[in-house]
Amino acid sequence: MAFGRGAKMDGRRPSSSSSSFCTTTTVVVFVALCLVGAWMMTSSTVFPLEISSNKKPVVKQQPSPVNFGTSEDAASGNTGEGSGKFEDTDNNDTTVPEELSNNEAPEKEKSTENMAEKPEEKEPEQPKEKERTKDMFDDANGKSEGWSDDVKNDGDRDKSEEKKDDEITNESGEEKPDGERKDDQEEKSEGDAPQEEQPQIEEKVEENGEKEQSSNSAEVYPDGAQSELLKESNAQNGSFPTQAAESKNEKEVQASSKSLGDETSYSWKLCNSSASMDYIPCLDNVKAIKKLRSTKHYEHRERHCPEEPPTCLVPLPEGYKRPIEWPKSRDKVWYSNVPHTKLAEYKGHQNWVKVSGDHLLFPGGGTQFKNGGLHYIDTIQQALPDIAWGKRSRAILDVGCGVASFGGYMFERDVLTMSFAPKDEHEAQVQFALERGIPAISAVMGTKRLPYPSRVFDVIHCARCRVPWHIEGGMLLLELNRLLRPGGYFVWSATPVYQKLPEDVQIWNAMSTLTKSMCWKMVNKTKDKLNQVGMAIYQKPMGNNCYEKRSENNPPLCKESDAADAAWNVPLEACMHKLPVGPTVRGAKWPESWPQRLDKIPFWMDGSQVGVYGKPANEDFEADNAHWKRVVSKSYLNGMGIDWSKVRNVMDMRAVYGGFAAALKDQKVWVMNIVPIDSPDTLPIIYERGLFGMYHDWCESFSTYPRTYDLLHADHLFSKLKKRCKLLAVFAEVDRVLRPQGKLIVRDTADTINELESMAKSLKWEVRMTYTKGNEGLLCVEKSMWRPKEVEAST
Repeated sequence: MAFGRGAKMDGRRPSSSSSSFCTTTTVVVFVALCLVGAWMMTSSTVFPLEISSNKKPVVKQQPSPVNFGTSEDAASGNTGEGSGKFEDTDNNDTTVPEELSNNEAPEKEKSTENMAEKPEEKEPEQPKEKERTKDMFDDANGKSEGWSDDVKNDGDRDKSEEKKDDEITNESGEEKPDGERKDDQEEKSEGDAPQEEQPQIEEKVEENGEKEQSSNSAEVYPDGAQSELLKESNAQNGSFPTQAAESKNEKEVQASSKSLGDETSYSWKLCNSSASMDYIPCLDNVKAIKKLRSTKHYEHRERHCPEEPPTCLVPLPEGYKRPIEWPKSRDKVWYSNVPHTKLAEYKGHQNWVKVSGDHLLFPGGGTQFKNGGLHYIDTIQQALPDIAWGKRSRAILDVGCGVASFGGYMFERDVLTMSFAPKDEHEAQVQFALERGIPAISAVMGTKRLPYPSRVFDVIHCARCRVPWHIEGGMLLLELNRLLRPGGYFVWSATPVYQKLPEDVQIWNAMSTLTKSMCWKMVNKTKDKLNQVGMAIYQKPMGNNCYEKRSENNPPLCKESDAADAAWNVPLEACMHKLPVGPTVRGAKWPESWPQRLDKIPFWMDGSQVGVYGKPANEDFEADNAHWKRVVSKSYLNGMGIDWSKVRNVMDMRAVYGGFAAALKDQKVWVMNIVPIDSPDTLPIIYERGLFGMYHDWCESFSTYPRTYDLLHADHLFSKLKKRCKLLAVFAEVDRVLRPQGKLIVRDTADTINELESMAKSLKWEVRMTYTKGNEGLLCVEKSMWRPKEVEAST
């Protein structure tokens, strides 16, 4: 009916041939369908495999049975048991972790890469991408390197996957730790993260063409970066991030991006000071000095810091050159670096300094030793063999040092000399000393205590230091008494000792009366025939017996409430502190001879005391000492591209027990150990080891000339300073103190590292190494010669 109706409508009649064709077609189609069905029946074993492969990654995302930390731990950033992190009892962000073995990081990589259950067949590409996505989630939530050591390697890891993982390297073609790979993949998935945010080690090739080795090798940063900086939590949350982790990571990325974006926002200008290239903000504060009511006690030579720390840059002298290396620098420096001639004209006849062409020459003389410092030093030794330079006497103080030739030649006797002199008419005398590679600071004995703890110096020396010791109840000599170790010596070389002029005789008599009332014993009075000068040597008592037997209490004993170690901006008083009593009290006995005292735990530190990092004090000391030996030997000396032959003046901006300085013992450097005023007072421990240092507040400028240090080291300092002062001003001070081509090494929190790196780049400094992982980071930068052209309005 249908065909007939259609034919009728078309005006044609249906034919038998067309009906036969349709029947044939129907049969063919039916047969084909039967064949296909039969083929499908015989091929049914193939399709489940494809379906199975699609389901495998879902199984892989289920973590193996391990002990997870809580999400709360992950959010708080608590480290696992194996981190070895030290904790400051006052500030938990202070870290000095113990080192890991060199093969620990690779073991962690293996356990992480083999965690998921492997399928029987070779996996296609898509499941691999899903596995990497899992890793990204794990890293965001709990740092996937923290898997338990109980997880076993099944040995069936896909070789193509292993090869692909091995190709993930840092900028220098080095293999990255597993955590770095995951961070990189996560950042690549985001697509718009700035390059600086990626955890990496940026390395530079030195002039000798040798490139730094892999971060996993023992030559670059095995211990320093991977064990100290890679502090990971063991917490995991499967394949899914927590909201806390996502929000925290996003805020950190935004903060980091903002910090990095501020690089172009810094506006540096030159300082507008009358001191120009010699500007010391706390000593050249003309506005504050003009307001002083009196200068009788050298108040105008004391520190008067600006209310707002400057953020300007000190200009360089014209023709500035890289300083001459030690020990040649002891005898000559570039004139263009310290272009001052007044001292040569004023003291040239005493062999202080002379001008010769492009150089300033230092014949090694002084007011009391025109014929050289070594002869003078040996004369003291001959007059008093018990002084034992470099053995019994190691850390000494030189008052009114001039150009510090005395301290410079003391290095040949293995003695460290803390030299100081005021910034006065003896133009740039301390700057000359530091340019020569000799430790010194700008300071004066005026109205305040010197920035050192009590009872720490083995010997105190004064050679025509122009200090009126005998006046005002002997207040200034009593300050030396505070600083001198019980049993220590005071060497006084001055005209009253050997001349008979009326004034000299009067001073000698007054000094004799004063020293006797202080219970100081004059152990020798001698004369140097070659230099035609004389000296008197006094010894401080070891106990209080003499004080108790004095006929009159003059000078008086200080009040019991008077803390002898308090030294930061504390006014002087004309009194004496009682000496320590008891066999376990600091100062009760003399330290070990040098160099044994360097690694010896001070006798007054024991397990009953709590150390800076929370351990018993003696264990704390040993752990810190071993830690810095590893970091310095395996990282600083070999892994940062620093030419240590060009490093002489070093400062540890936040020393604890002096471990960093002790680890540099065999290098031709000296280290100024700074204990910040808001840190635990460990400076007496540093002196007990035969090292030296001073207190300082880094919210203020340091008492040194510009361009005086080759290397500054700061371990978790800047993050603490941000809480109470402007970091930009602190970095400007770093720029002022550091020499061009000098190095700054910082270990701190990751956000602080990013901020400092941005500041360094804005000053066109070279980033030698930067490394951040988790919340910890490392930065090594080199100061450039760049200076802005614009000068600020006023200083």
